[in-house]
Amino acid sequence: MREFSLDEILGDDPLGLLSEPKLTAASPDKDERLLESFEEINTFVQKRAREPQRSSDMYERTLHVRLQALRQHPEKMEHLKPYDRFHLLQTVCINSIDDILNDDVFGLLGGGDEDIFALKNIPKKSDIAQPDYIAARKACKDFEQYEPLFKEVHHDLKTGKRSLAKFEKEQEIYEKEFYILKEVLVYIASKGHLVKKNKKTNTRLHCIYENGTESDVLMRSLSRELYRDGKRVSRHENKLLENLQTIGEKDEQSGYIYILESLSRDDTIATIKNLYKIGYATTAVKERIKNAINEPTYLMAPVRIVAVYETYNMNTQKFEQLIHRFFGKVCLNVDIFGADGARYTPREWFIVPLEVIEQAIELIISGEIVSYRYDAQNEALVLA
Repeated sequence: MREFSLDEILGDDPLGLLSEPKLTAASPDKDERLLESFEEINTFVQKRAREPQRSSDMYERTLHVRLQALRQHPEKMEHLKPYDRFHLLQTVCINSIDDILNDDVFGLLGGGDEDIFALKNIPKKSDIAQPDYIAARKACKDFEQYEPLFKEVHHDLKTGKRSLAKFEKEQEIYEKEFYILKEVLVYIASKGHLVKKNKKTNTRLHCIYENGTESDVLMRSLSRELYRDGKRVSRHENKLLENLQTIGEKDEQSGYIYILESLSRDDTIATIKNLYKIGYATTAVKERIKNAINEPTYLMAPVRIVAVYETYNMNTQKFEQLIHRFFGKVCLNVDIFGADGARYTPREWFIVPLEVIEQAIELIISGEIVSYRYDAQNEALVLA
């Protein structure tokens, strides 16, 4: 059987099937390509009911960039105007509220059965864990009985009988004390029973505010507010002396006020004239200072007992507050390194003549200390 060559096969085409020219797709012109690209945007808007955004979806982002580019070319916008069925290329002049309401391409501002204030995909209030009770300020009906207290505190602050200090810890919230919260004076009239929850102690406070309102806020809530924008008001010196020293037949000795002198050989300490430690101990002072050479509070050196005063019903905290306030400007300020290498700053050493210290202690015991102040320049007690 004879084999036919390819030329013979192609040449043997009586119907002309193989000689028919191949059809080639006509290249779209510039206007057709523009319309196709805009139709992609129209299709997206029809499906999503919104314009393409600058999102992480690259296809949507491409359509967004394309639409923004079209809006920058008036001639292209004019050409596509007949195909702009969603009014994406319209230039709207906003001259009134009606212009805004009428430019509602997607009917977002139109009527309908749905309430625009009906939130979707948000848990109902009943589904969210609510606190047992939310404290709110209300008018204080018996404010007239508290108003004189606020006036007195303002006067004490002005005359120096009280001072302001940084609020540092929750334990500083005391009953019958004053605080400043956002420049408003607050009085803690009473504290409720302490309740421990999740290893944290809390209670409700009856707070009176100088603007004539009151609330029963939680102690921890007030603490957070005071940390952010609050101050602690110091006690009046007369208050510090309440129950500081009231001796009766049934009272028992509670401890000792003592005055010590340092025997340190360190020139930094030894060269300071009139340096004394004023402290309080519930045990015999000799026992208390036995290990002074190893304790930073005694400047890591031996000490000599200068004077000891027996006390009855002494409130240690109030005594220390009073001493530090009275001699605060002449408190020793040095760093002492303990045996463990840590740095300490003892706060009970004062640079004051011994006779002045003795006078001050006698005035504390008699309750007359509130009428005096220490004049550091003249090293003497003077009437306040």
